[in-house]
Order: sequence, then C-alpha cells, then structure tokens
Amino acid sequence: MAHHASAKKRIRQTARRTDVNRTRLSAVRTSIRKVEEAIAGGDQKAAQDALKRAQPLVQRGAQNGVLHKSMAARKLSRLARRIKAMAA
Repeated sequence: MAHHASAKKRIRQTARRTDVNRTRLSAVRTSIRKVEEAIAGGDQKAAQDALKRAQPLVQRGAQNGVLHKSMAARKLSRLARRIKAMAA
C-alpha cells in the first residue's frame, strides 16, 4: 500500500487510465470483429461500411497508445485487402 500522497495519486491515475484504455481496446476489437463477420458473411458492401466505421477507431487506438501503430496499420491493410479480394 502506498504511503506518500504522490504514490496514492499515481494509483488513482493508473486506475482511471486503465479503465479508459480497456474501453478503447474493447471498442477497437468489436469494430474489427464486425468487419471480419461481414467478410465471412460474403457481403462486400457491408464489409466496406464496417471497415469505414472501424478505421477511425483503430487509428485513434494507435494514436492513444492502446495499439501499436504498426499493428493498427497491418490490421487495416489486411482487412482492406480481404474486402478487395471479395470482388474477384
């Protein structure tokens, strides 16, 4: 248990930041899952719409440090490539 005021404050800040990050990460994962479900369903239009909604969430997650920026770029690139391949 922390004894100094600064250490107690850090504990409060960390708890608050953890909750925010957990919420952000959950939103990112949900948006990616919706894109993948649309791809699995075979509906290219729905998949494109889902990707359009997921892209800002994923990029914001990378900007805020919830995801690594390379991971975010890789996820979006692979999803876009899978959607494009549906037309062929």
